[in-house]
Amino acid sequence: MALLRRAVRSGPSLSSSSLIPPAILISCRALTTKLFVGGLSFYTTEKGLQEAFSQYGQVVEAQVVSDRVSDRSKGFGFVTFASQDEAHKAVEELNGKALNGRVIFVDYAKPKSDYGGGVPIARGPPEPKIDG
Repeated sequence: MALLRRAVRSGPSLSSSSLIPPAILISCRALTTKLFVGGLSFYTTEKGLQEAFSQYGQVVEAQVVSDRVSDRSKGFGFVTFASQDEAHKAVEELNGKALNGRVIFVDYAKPKSDYGGGVPIARGPPEPKIDG
């Protein structure tokens, strides 16, 4: 990490945010807060989302979730703040407000749950129904 910091300082055109992936920033800061943002306009970009939320604190990462097939926004995303206080302030200020012509809903993101993933379990043919 120290080598990376020196490289950032030595190169005037390089910024630390462009070199360090968000996951490393999250692990270095130890306490970050991820927010769920619903009701996004299909025209909202990650950059626009980051700019809207950066008024309330340091945004570590802004992500708009897209459909894999059509590559179109699904209308929701996530914003990760550097501190809990900043995230709390953003929730209070932006929940129910308009962004790009749509009212957005902001709340704390819930942990990702494991749905089993992978190949579904084959259960065989359905049992025959017996009337009677």
